[in-house]
Amino acid sequence: MDWKGRKKSSNVEDRRGLSSGKMVVGGIGGIILLLVFTLLGGNPVDIINNMQNTDTEVDSSYQATAEEEELAEFVSVVLAETEEVWTMLFKEQGGQYDYPTLVLYSGMVDSACGVAGSSAGPFYCSGDQKVYLDLSFFNELRKNYNAPGDFAIAYVVAHEVGHHVQMLLGIMDQLNELRQKLSKTEYNNLMVRLELQADYFAGVWAHYVNRIDLLEKGDLEEALNAASAVGDDRLQKQNQGYVVPDSFTHGTSEQRQRWFYKGFTNGTIAGGDTFNMDID
Repeated sequence: MDWKGRKKSSNVEDRRGLSSGKMVVGGIGGIILLLVFTLLGGNPVDIINNMQNTDTEVDSSYQATAEEEELAEFVSVVLAETEEVWTMLFKEQGGQYDYPTLVLYSGMVDSACGVAGSSAGPFYCSGDQKVYLDLSFFNELRKNYNAPGDFAIAYVVAHEVGHHVQMLLGIMDQLNELRQKLSKTEYNNLMVRLELQADYFAGVWAHYVNRIDLLEKGDLEEALNAASAVGDDRLQKQNQGYVVPDSFTHGTSEQRQRWFYKGFTNGTIAGGDTFNMDID
């Protein structure tokens, strides 16, 4: 992605170098959709069950590298580009796009949804309308999941912003109302559709980035590779040696690639109604 010299977002909160202090386990009720969505296929229920409230303190041992500082600048540029695209698309529909905040952290972070560690992966909390990101995740994406490249990183940010779009459109609230009415398998199916829609919205963003000639050769392939790398089937096969489709919460590698690419080719909000379309 040709990002050097592009505008950076002012909606970035840098909490790197802050670490957790005292921890107190907090209740979650049943409001899962208000809380957390992760990129790496982990079940949001499992992560939320481990969420806690915490105090924070400065970690004097933390020292950002030059590479990390450049990465922080890059994700800020990506966030700014998502702001431009979604402001335009919401305006076209007579609505207003309220910007999310991107929180950069290291190790562990306190959010309106509780505390999460970097092992949870990037996540969006609708309770405070913030995307949370430990930049070390991208080393893991490159090394452990074989998904390198700056546009793989851009895909991750755009996917989490996609969850913010869902929140603004009222989709999360609608699903939350169904939480206690469905079986775990049925609810997991809705979670897959939610995640695939966020992939679609990430593709919509990439569509408009491409239209202003910011994409470089290989960028689209990097994003598709990253989408494939975090498919439920691939992750389960890697981690446990077998696949359990009923436990999927994010979609298969093929589905994630396909819905991102569908958004990339369509470039419209309406084309990503995964809840009323055949996702296969």
